[in-house]
Amino acid sequence: MRLTGKVAIITGAARGQGAAAARRFVEEGARVLIADVADEAGKALADELGENAVYQHLDVSSEDDWVDAVRAAGELGRIEVLVNNAGVLHFSELADTSLADYERVIRVNQIGTFLGMREVIPAMSDGGGSIINVSSVEGLGGMPLLVAYSASKFAIRGMTKVAAMELGKRGIRVNSVHPGAIDTQMIPDAVGGPVPMEHVGERVALGRVGQPSEIADLVVFLASDESSYCTGAEFVADGGATATHSLA
Repeated sequence: MRLTGKVAIITGAARGQGAAAARRFVEEGARVLIADVADEAGKALADELGENAVYQHLDVSSEDDWVDAVRAAGELGRIEVLVNNAGVLHFSELADTSLADYERVIRVNQIGTFLGMREVIPAMSDGGGSIINVSSVEGLGGMPLLVAYSASKFAIRGMTKVAAMELGKRGIRVNSVHPGAIDTQMIPDAVGGPVPMEHVGERVALGRVGQPSEIADLVVFLASDESSYCTGAEFVADGGATATHSLA
């Protein structure tokens, strides 16, 4: 039980990577605030996980929603873990990207992460904690059609390092996680339909796409005391996608 007694907020936790993390956290003994805008799915997951999981509506781009979420999590105990997982994806060439679409991605992915980190500082300052910011391999290298998404994920990478430097003296560790292609609904939602992922998996060293549970295992490590000397670092789980370059 690697997370026994820890209280965690996980954003975007109603499905996909966030839901997988919520399940693993409860299995490891944590009490979890499942935060999302997908109320029906979030409540269903909280009911499934039992008394150690509570659902809270959270639009991560809203300061007021963050205040409510932190207050709700505080009712479970002292907040020790924040997983900034909520994110949206938008495909379009730079020349065709509207300001509205760009701002929508930035507000959720980048501003949501900023607000979450800022809001939990008081709760974590008395005893320390772990903030885990979910970036992407698109936070390590660019990809066509993802100008807004890549901008937000590079920003998360940078904010993580600044926060780690500032918050270390408070005992708060801050790290970023960089998943590659993971089998979730994010891509189908962004393109408006099913996407065959087999050809994507064939392009990486391990020859397959990743599963949400594999990212959850990494997040559990960063939430646990096993990662007590890790801060300001980038943890990549991409099947080997960033092990090469375009000339390979």
